[in-house]
Amino acid sequence: MSLRVLVHGANGRMGIACMSALKTDAAATLAFAIDRTAGEVNGFAVTTNLEGAMKLADVVIDFSAPVATQALLELCIAQKKPVVVGTTGLDASVHAVAKSLAATTPIVVAANMSPGVAVLMHLVRRAAELLGPDYDAEIIETHHRRKVDAPSGTALRLAEAVADAKSLELENAARHGRHGSVGARTATEIGIHAVRAGDVIGDHTVILAGSEERIELTHKAHSRDLFARGAVRAAHWVVGKAPGLYDMSDVLGVRR
Repeated sequence: MSLRVLVHGANGRMGIACMSALKTDAAATLAFAIDRTAGEVNGFAVTTNLEGAMKLADVVIDFSAPVATQALLELCIAQKKPVVVGTTGLDASVHAVAKSLAATTPIVVAANMSPGVAVLMHLVRRAAELLGPDYDAEIIETHHRRKVDAPSGTALRLAEAVADAKSLELENAARHGRHGSVGARTATEIGIHAVRAGDVIGDHTVILAGSEERIELTHKAHSRDLFARGAVRAAHWVVGKAPGLYDMSDVLGVRR
């Protein structure tokens, strides 16, 4: 039976990309396209009746906005509906609702749906563990000029991976850019730098630098279709899983 997918945030660029990805997936169909404004987008009919549509869908893919994501998750709790969340810029209150949902329903939350980024996370964590405290960590992310949140969710997850490997608290270790007389760099800093320019889809580089060498691990996204296909892959994977909070590392089976 074909997987019935509801796309939430259908009028956005990622929502449109997800709907296009579903058109080429032989094992899934676009059951509903939901947004706050009804109409037609690239040949897809978009409606506003989220609660009714969810009852007829097997799984939800969300690329909307944090406020809309929180309302969606609250409905998913009521209906015990599996969901894949790709919306970025989520605050603590949304993450709290996601954890509540995970108690009864499987949910995938990932700031980046790219399989390559999931592998990058694994490599960064392992490299930071192996190199140890003598290697400084800096993260540089570049996105298009229209991106509203900074740093990117992916950059923050990469920083968390480094912090875990170095046994640091990210809240204390993070240095979001530097300006003025900030003093010499400490061994416990993790630099995070956001660049916004042009139409860059998403580049992330992690630098691990010692006194005589450095390693740079970089991922560059060439198309938003990459993230859409990753989200559809996650939607297939999450249906039927045990309740829990998952990410793309779980979807790919990447060992942490």
